[in-house]
Amino acid sequence: MRKILVVDDELSMRLGLAHILKDAGYMVTTAETGAEGIEKIRGENFDLVITDMRMPGADGLDVLKAVSDVADETGVIVITAFAEVKSAVEAIKLGAYDYIAKPFDPDEILLLVERFLKQKSLGEENMLLREQLAEHEQFQDIVSADPSMFVVFNTIKLVARTDSSVIIYGESGTGKELVTNAIHNLSSKRDKPFIKINCAAIPAELLESELFGHEKGAFTGALHKKKGKLEMANGGTFFFDEIGDMSFLLQSKLLRILEARSFERVGGTETIKLDVRFVFATMRNLQEEIRKGNFREDLYYRINVLPITLPPLRKRPGDIPLLVRHFIEHICRQQSKKNMDIAQDDISLLAAYPFPGNIRELKHAVEMAVTLCPDKCINLACFPSEIKEYISKHGNIAKKKITDSLEGQLKETEKEMIQKTLKETGGRKKAAAEKLGISRETLWRRMKEFDIDELLE
Repeated sequence: MRKILVVDDELSMRLGLAHILKDAGYMVTTAETGAEGIEKIRGENFDLVITDMRMPGADGLDVLKAVSDVADETGVIVITAFAEVKSAVEAIKLGAYDYIAKPFDPDEILLLVERFLKQKSLGEENMLLREQLAEHEQFQDIVSADPSMFVVFNTIKLVARTDSSVIIYGESGTGKELVTNAIHNLSSKRDKPFIKINCAAIPAELLESELFGHEKGAFTGALHKKKGKLEMANGGTFFFDEIGDMSFLLQSKLLRILEARSFERVGGTETIKLDVRFVFATMRNLQEEIRKGNFREDLYYRINVLPITLPPLRKRPGDIPLLVRHFIEHICRQQSKKNMDIAQDDISLLAAYPFPGNIRELKHAVEMAVTLCPDKCINLACFPSEIKEYISKHGNIAKKKITDSLEGQLKETEKEMIQKTLKETGGRKKAAAEKLGISRETLWRRMKEFDIDELLE
């Protein structure tokens, strides 16, 4: 129900407006002074404020300014005397939705209110659609229908709203960088720098200069001052990939940066303040690395604030058909080929392969098949030899296990959907069946099959 605040020092006007609006189905709050109205605006959310222009003390313009300060999505309609149209125009310039001159007809004010709230509803729907589209764009490269990944998606959305450090655990090829991209793109820092560094790919002796930068003459070959990647990331997001491979010495320097939020360039004395959101990723078990003496325990507790764990592909074989078709379409576009297809039986056999290299291995395998297959339909003969050899030895047995597993997952998903819908409809089976798009008899049969407790009509 839409909430409207009426601010007017005239009792008859205040009560009359409240009566008209309540009869039309709106929730109405009243205030008899501008100051009282401003206090209510600061303490409560309203969809619309209707305020008289002339009031002792705080007037309609003061109320309008208060709305602009604390709730710019709230609309304001000002009530003015016929001779005060100039003031009303000023109010519109300051952000009021519209004005209405006294005396006015009840239908006139209701039409104005309805017009604003319809416009507000359209704006809210557009904003929601834009948010959903933006979210879809950030997740479109992370293809999954597995329940374990839905947990990951929800966690990404939650952590993206914060500036706390995030660490992503997962085997090589599980998509840790894609998750980092989604976190950055869904955050308030999406328009700021996003800098990445792979701790395993850069030699330890070069990593320090890459991170911190250096002053001219700091070491042999340092002919010019150079900004480090940390400084380049200021205001944005910094991604340390494979943090478990960072040298012990650099780990202590990173710990200091995380605590002080500042650093100095190599060979420099100037302290550079740092405003960066850190994301870390590793395929290593950091607690095991701590026991081995390879990773600092104090750094672990500093970075292990918001952990996300990505399951390996072998734990979500139901995603393989989705990923195969996704990669075929993507690679065909890249290679300017007409879209190719693959037989369902071949996809089922591919899903039986454990993919130790995870999604990265699957993508490369599909790329090879798309490139080498001369026909429109891709076949297993075009896939890498290790996949073909595994399928020839274990394919049919593994395929049956996968099929049984997928059937179980589908049944569990169907059961959860029925339970959720019954809860939403208060146990009304006719309404639940309509919402699910099945007959009531089918719903009864499914409830019996899944042993779902009956809910009272």
